[in-house]
Amino acid sequence: MIQANDASFQNLHSRLAPWGQEHVLRWWDVLTPCEREQLARDVENIDVSDIVDLFRHNATDGGCPRDLSDVTPPSSVSPLPASSSERRREEEAVARGRDAIRAGLVAVVMVAGGQGSRLGHDGPKGTYPIGPVSAKSLFQIHAEKVLATNRRYGVAMPLYVMTNPDNHRTIRRFFAKNEYFGLDPRRVVFFQQGMLPAVDRRAGKLLLAERHRVAMSPNGHGGVLRVLANGGHLRDLDRQGIRYLFYFQVDNPLVKIADPAFLGRHIGSGAEMSLKVVRKRAPEEKLGLVVELDGRPQIIEYSDLPDDLARRRNADGGLELWAGSIAVHVFDLSFLKRLAANGTVLPYHRAVKTVPYLGEDGRRVSPAEPNAMKFETFLFDALPEAHKALVVETRREDEFEPLKNASGENSPTTVRQAMSNLFASWLAQRGIEVARRADGAGAIPLEISPLLALDPDELVVRLSWSGPVTEPLLLDARYPYVSVEDAVLAGENNRRAAHSAHGRMPVTSHVENDAVLHPEPALSDRSRELST
Repeated sequence: MIQANDASFQNLHSRLAPWGQEHVLRWWDVLTPCEREQLARDVENIDVSDIVDLFRHNATDGGCPRDLSDVTPPSSVSPLPASSSERRREEEAVARGRDAIRAGLVAVVMVAGGQGSRLGHDGPKGTYPIGPVSAKSLFQIHAEKVLATNRRYGVAMPLYVMTNPDNHRTIRRFFAKNEYFGLDPRRVVFFQQGMLPAVDRRAGKLLLAERHRVAMSPNGHGGVLRVLANGGHLRDLDRQGIRYLFYFQVDNPLVKIADPAFLGRHIGSGAEMSLKVVRKRAPEEKLGLVVELDGRPQIIEYSDLPDDLARRRNADGGLELWAGSIAVHVFDLSFLKRLAANGTVLPYHRAVKTVPYLGEDGRRVSPAEPNAMKFETFLFDALPEAHKALVVETRREDEFEPLKNASGENSPTTVRQAMSNLFASWLAQRGIEVARRADGAGAIPLEISPLLALDPDELVVRLSWSGPVTEPLLLDARYPYVSVEDAVLAGENNRRAAHSAHGRMPVTSHVENDAVLHPEPALSDRSRELST
């Protein structure tokens, strides 16, 4: 029985009872001292009154919807270059962006707190093996893009990786185990986003994950602002001379990290915040929409957009609200510092989810239907705070195919196909014929490592091999660089392993300088041998 003189219990009870949440202490009597300490930490890290207020404002099925009656498409979108003058301006933007990278003014922020549970993957989503041929993880693909950019411009861009408390140690171990994928560990910074409790969607009661743990979930990618500020990271970036942050989410392997053209447009326009958009495929596609509201560009989360607005069409039949955000941004560091100094609080959005919890009898309940309400902040809600913002259109096939589901759209199948299609287009620009399906998509898995080429122009310069390509193909390069002879030897050794493992033999051929066509894992081992 709970003792009245249990000071820790009384302190927690005084925090919870005024808000009807004292059920969290239901099993206090049977908890071990360590478990009591853990539960106390959970409760002390929750502003119970705020959570209750959030629930009350979002308790109805519709929540408290914004007035979107005056919403319109964005009035100004920087288009894909088509005319000669637009292409000339694009070249100027590329030069401006390259200068910024070369001057050490750019850092990279990768949001990577998500788990791979929806993919059937036991681990952080960034550890998912997505390479069409190599099975490289999302983390490796992104890290190699940063590494390749560093080499190209002779810099060491800082990479900031946002995790959450549940996977922070796992992600750090993954990077360490893989030797940071060639990056300088001193330039890779891991930081944890905040967490908020989940509540019962009907009663607003805090849910328990275990007898001594409150059910918590990440507070959304908007939490990056608070953590960068409170953790001293904005100050550290300022001391390093960083002026621009390139931001993206881990689930999109097509992202052009530190894209010079995007950076150059941002800088040249004088924007404080810039974002990339693609044209939505359908009204129901789950993309936040860039719109104009109250005279300012804003992003409306797809779940907050009424169906009639999502389906509204132009005279030509196209979607009126078409500009889907792909969660790729550039921020002026000074803008983020101003938001932090002003104490800017981003609004919370509700999400109704299925969350396992402990029932009153102490048994774990796995609901079949959404039972819980979570609260998240979104970084894009900072957009109206920018004195000037830039919206840039890009091609979906070049830059966007996120990994979200185990099957269907945005699944490993569609992501690997999108990657293969992109690399097929690069090879075609090199004059290399690639086997294709009737619909024009690549018929075989293809992969080009960022360490060999970050874009088709670089591939043209570095690749002397001429194809054609009729079998699965991986073009890769390693650092420290190895000779063509050694690389091809390693590739030949591994073709046999790949053949026995997969039944199809990836093509191996000489390529210029340090590159080789090969199955990934064993060349990695061989490269380590050659560099020791």
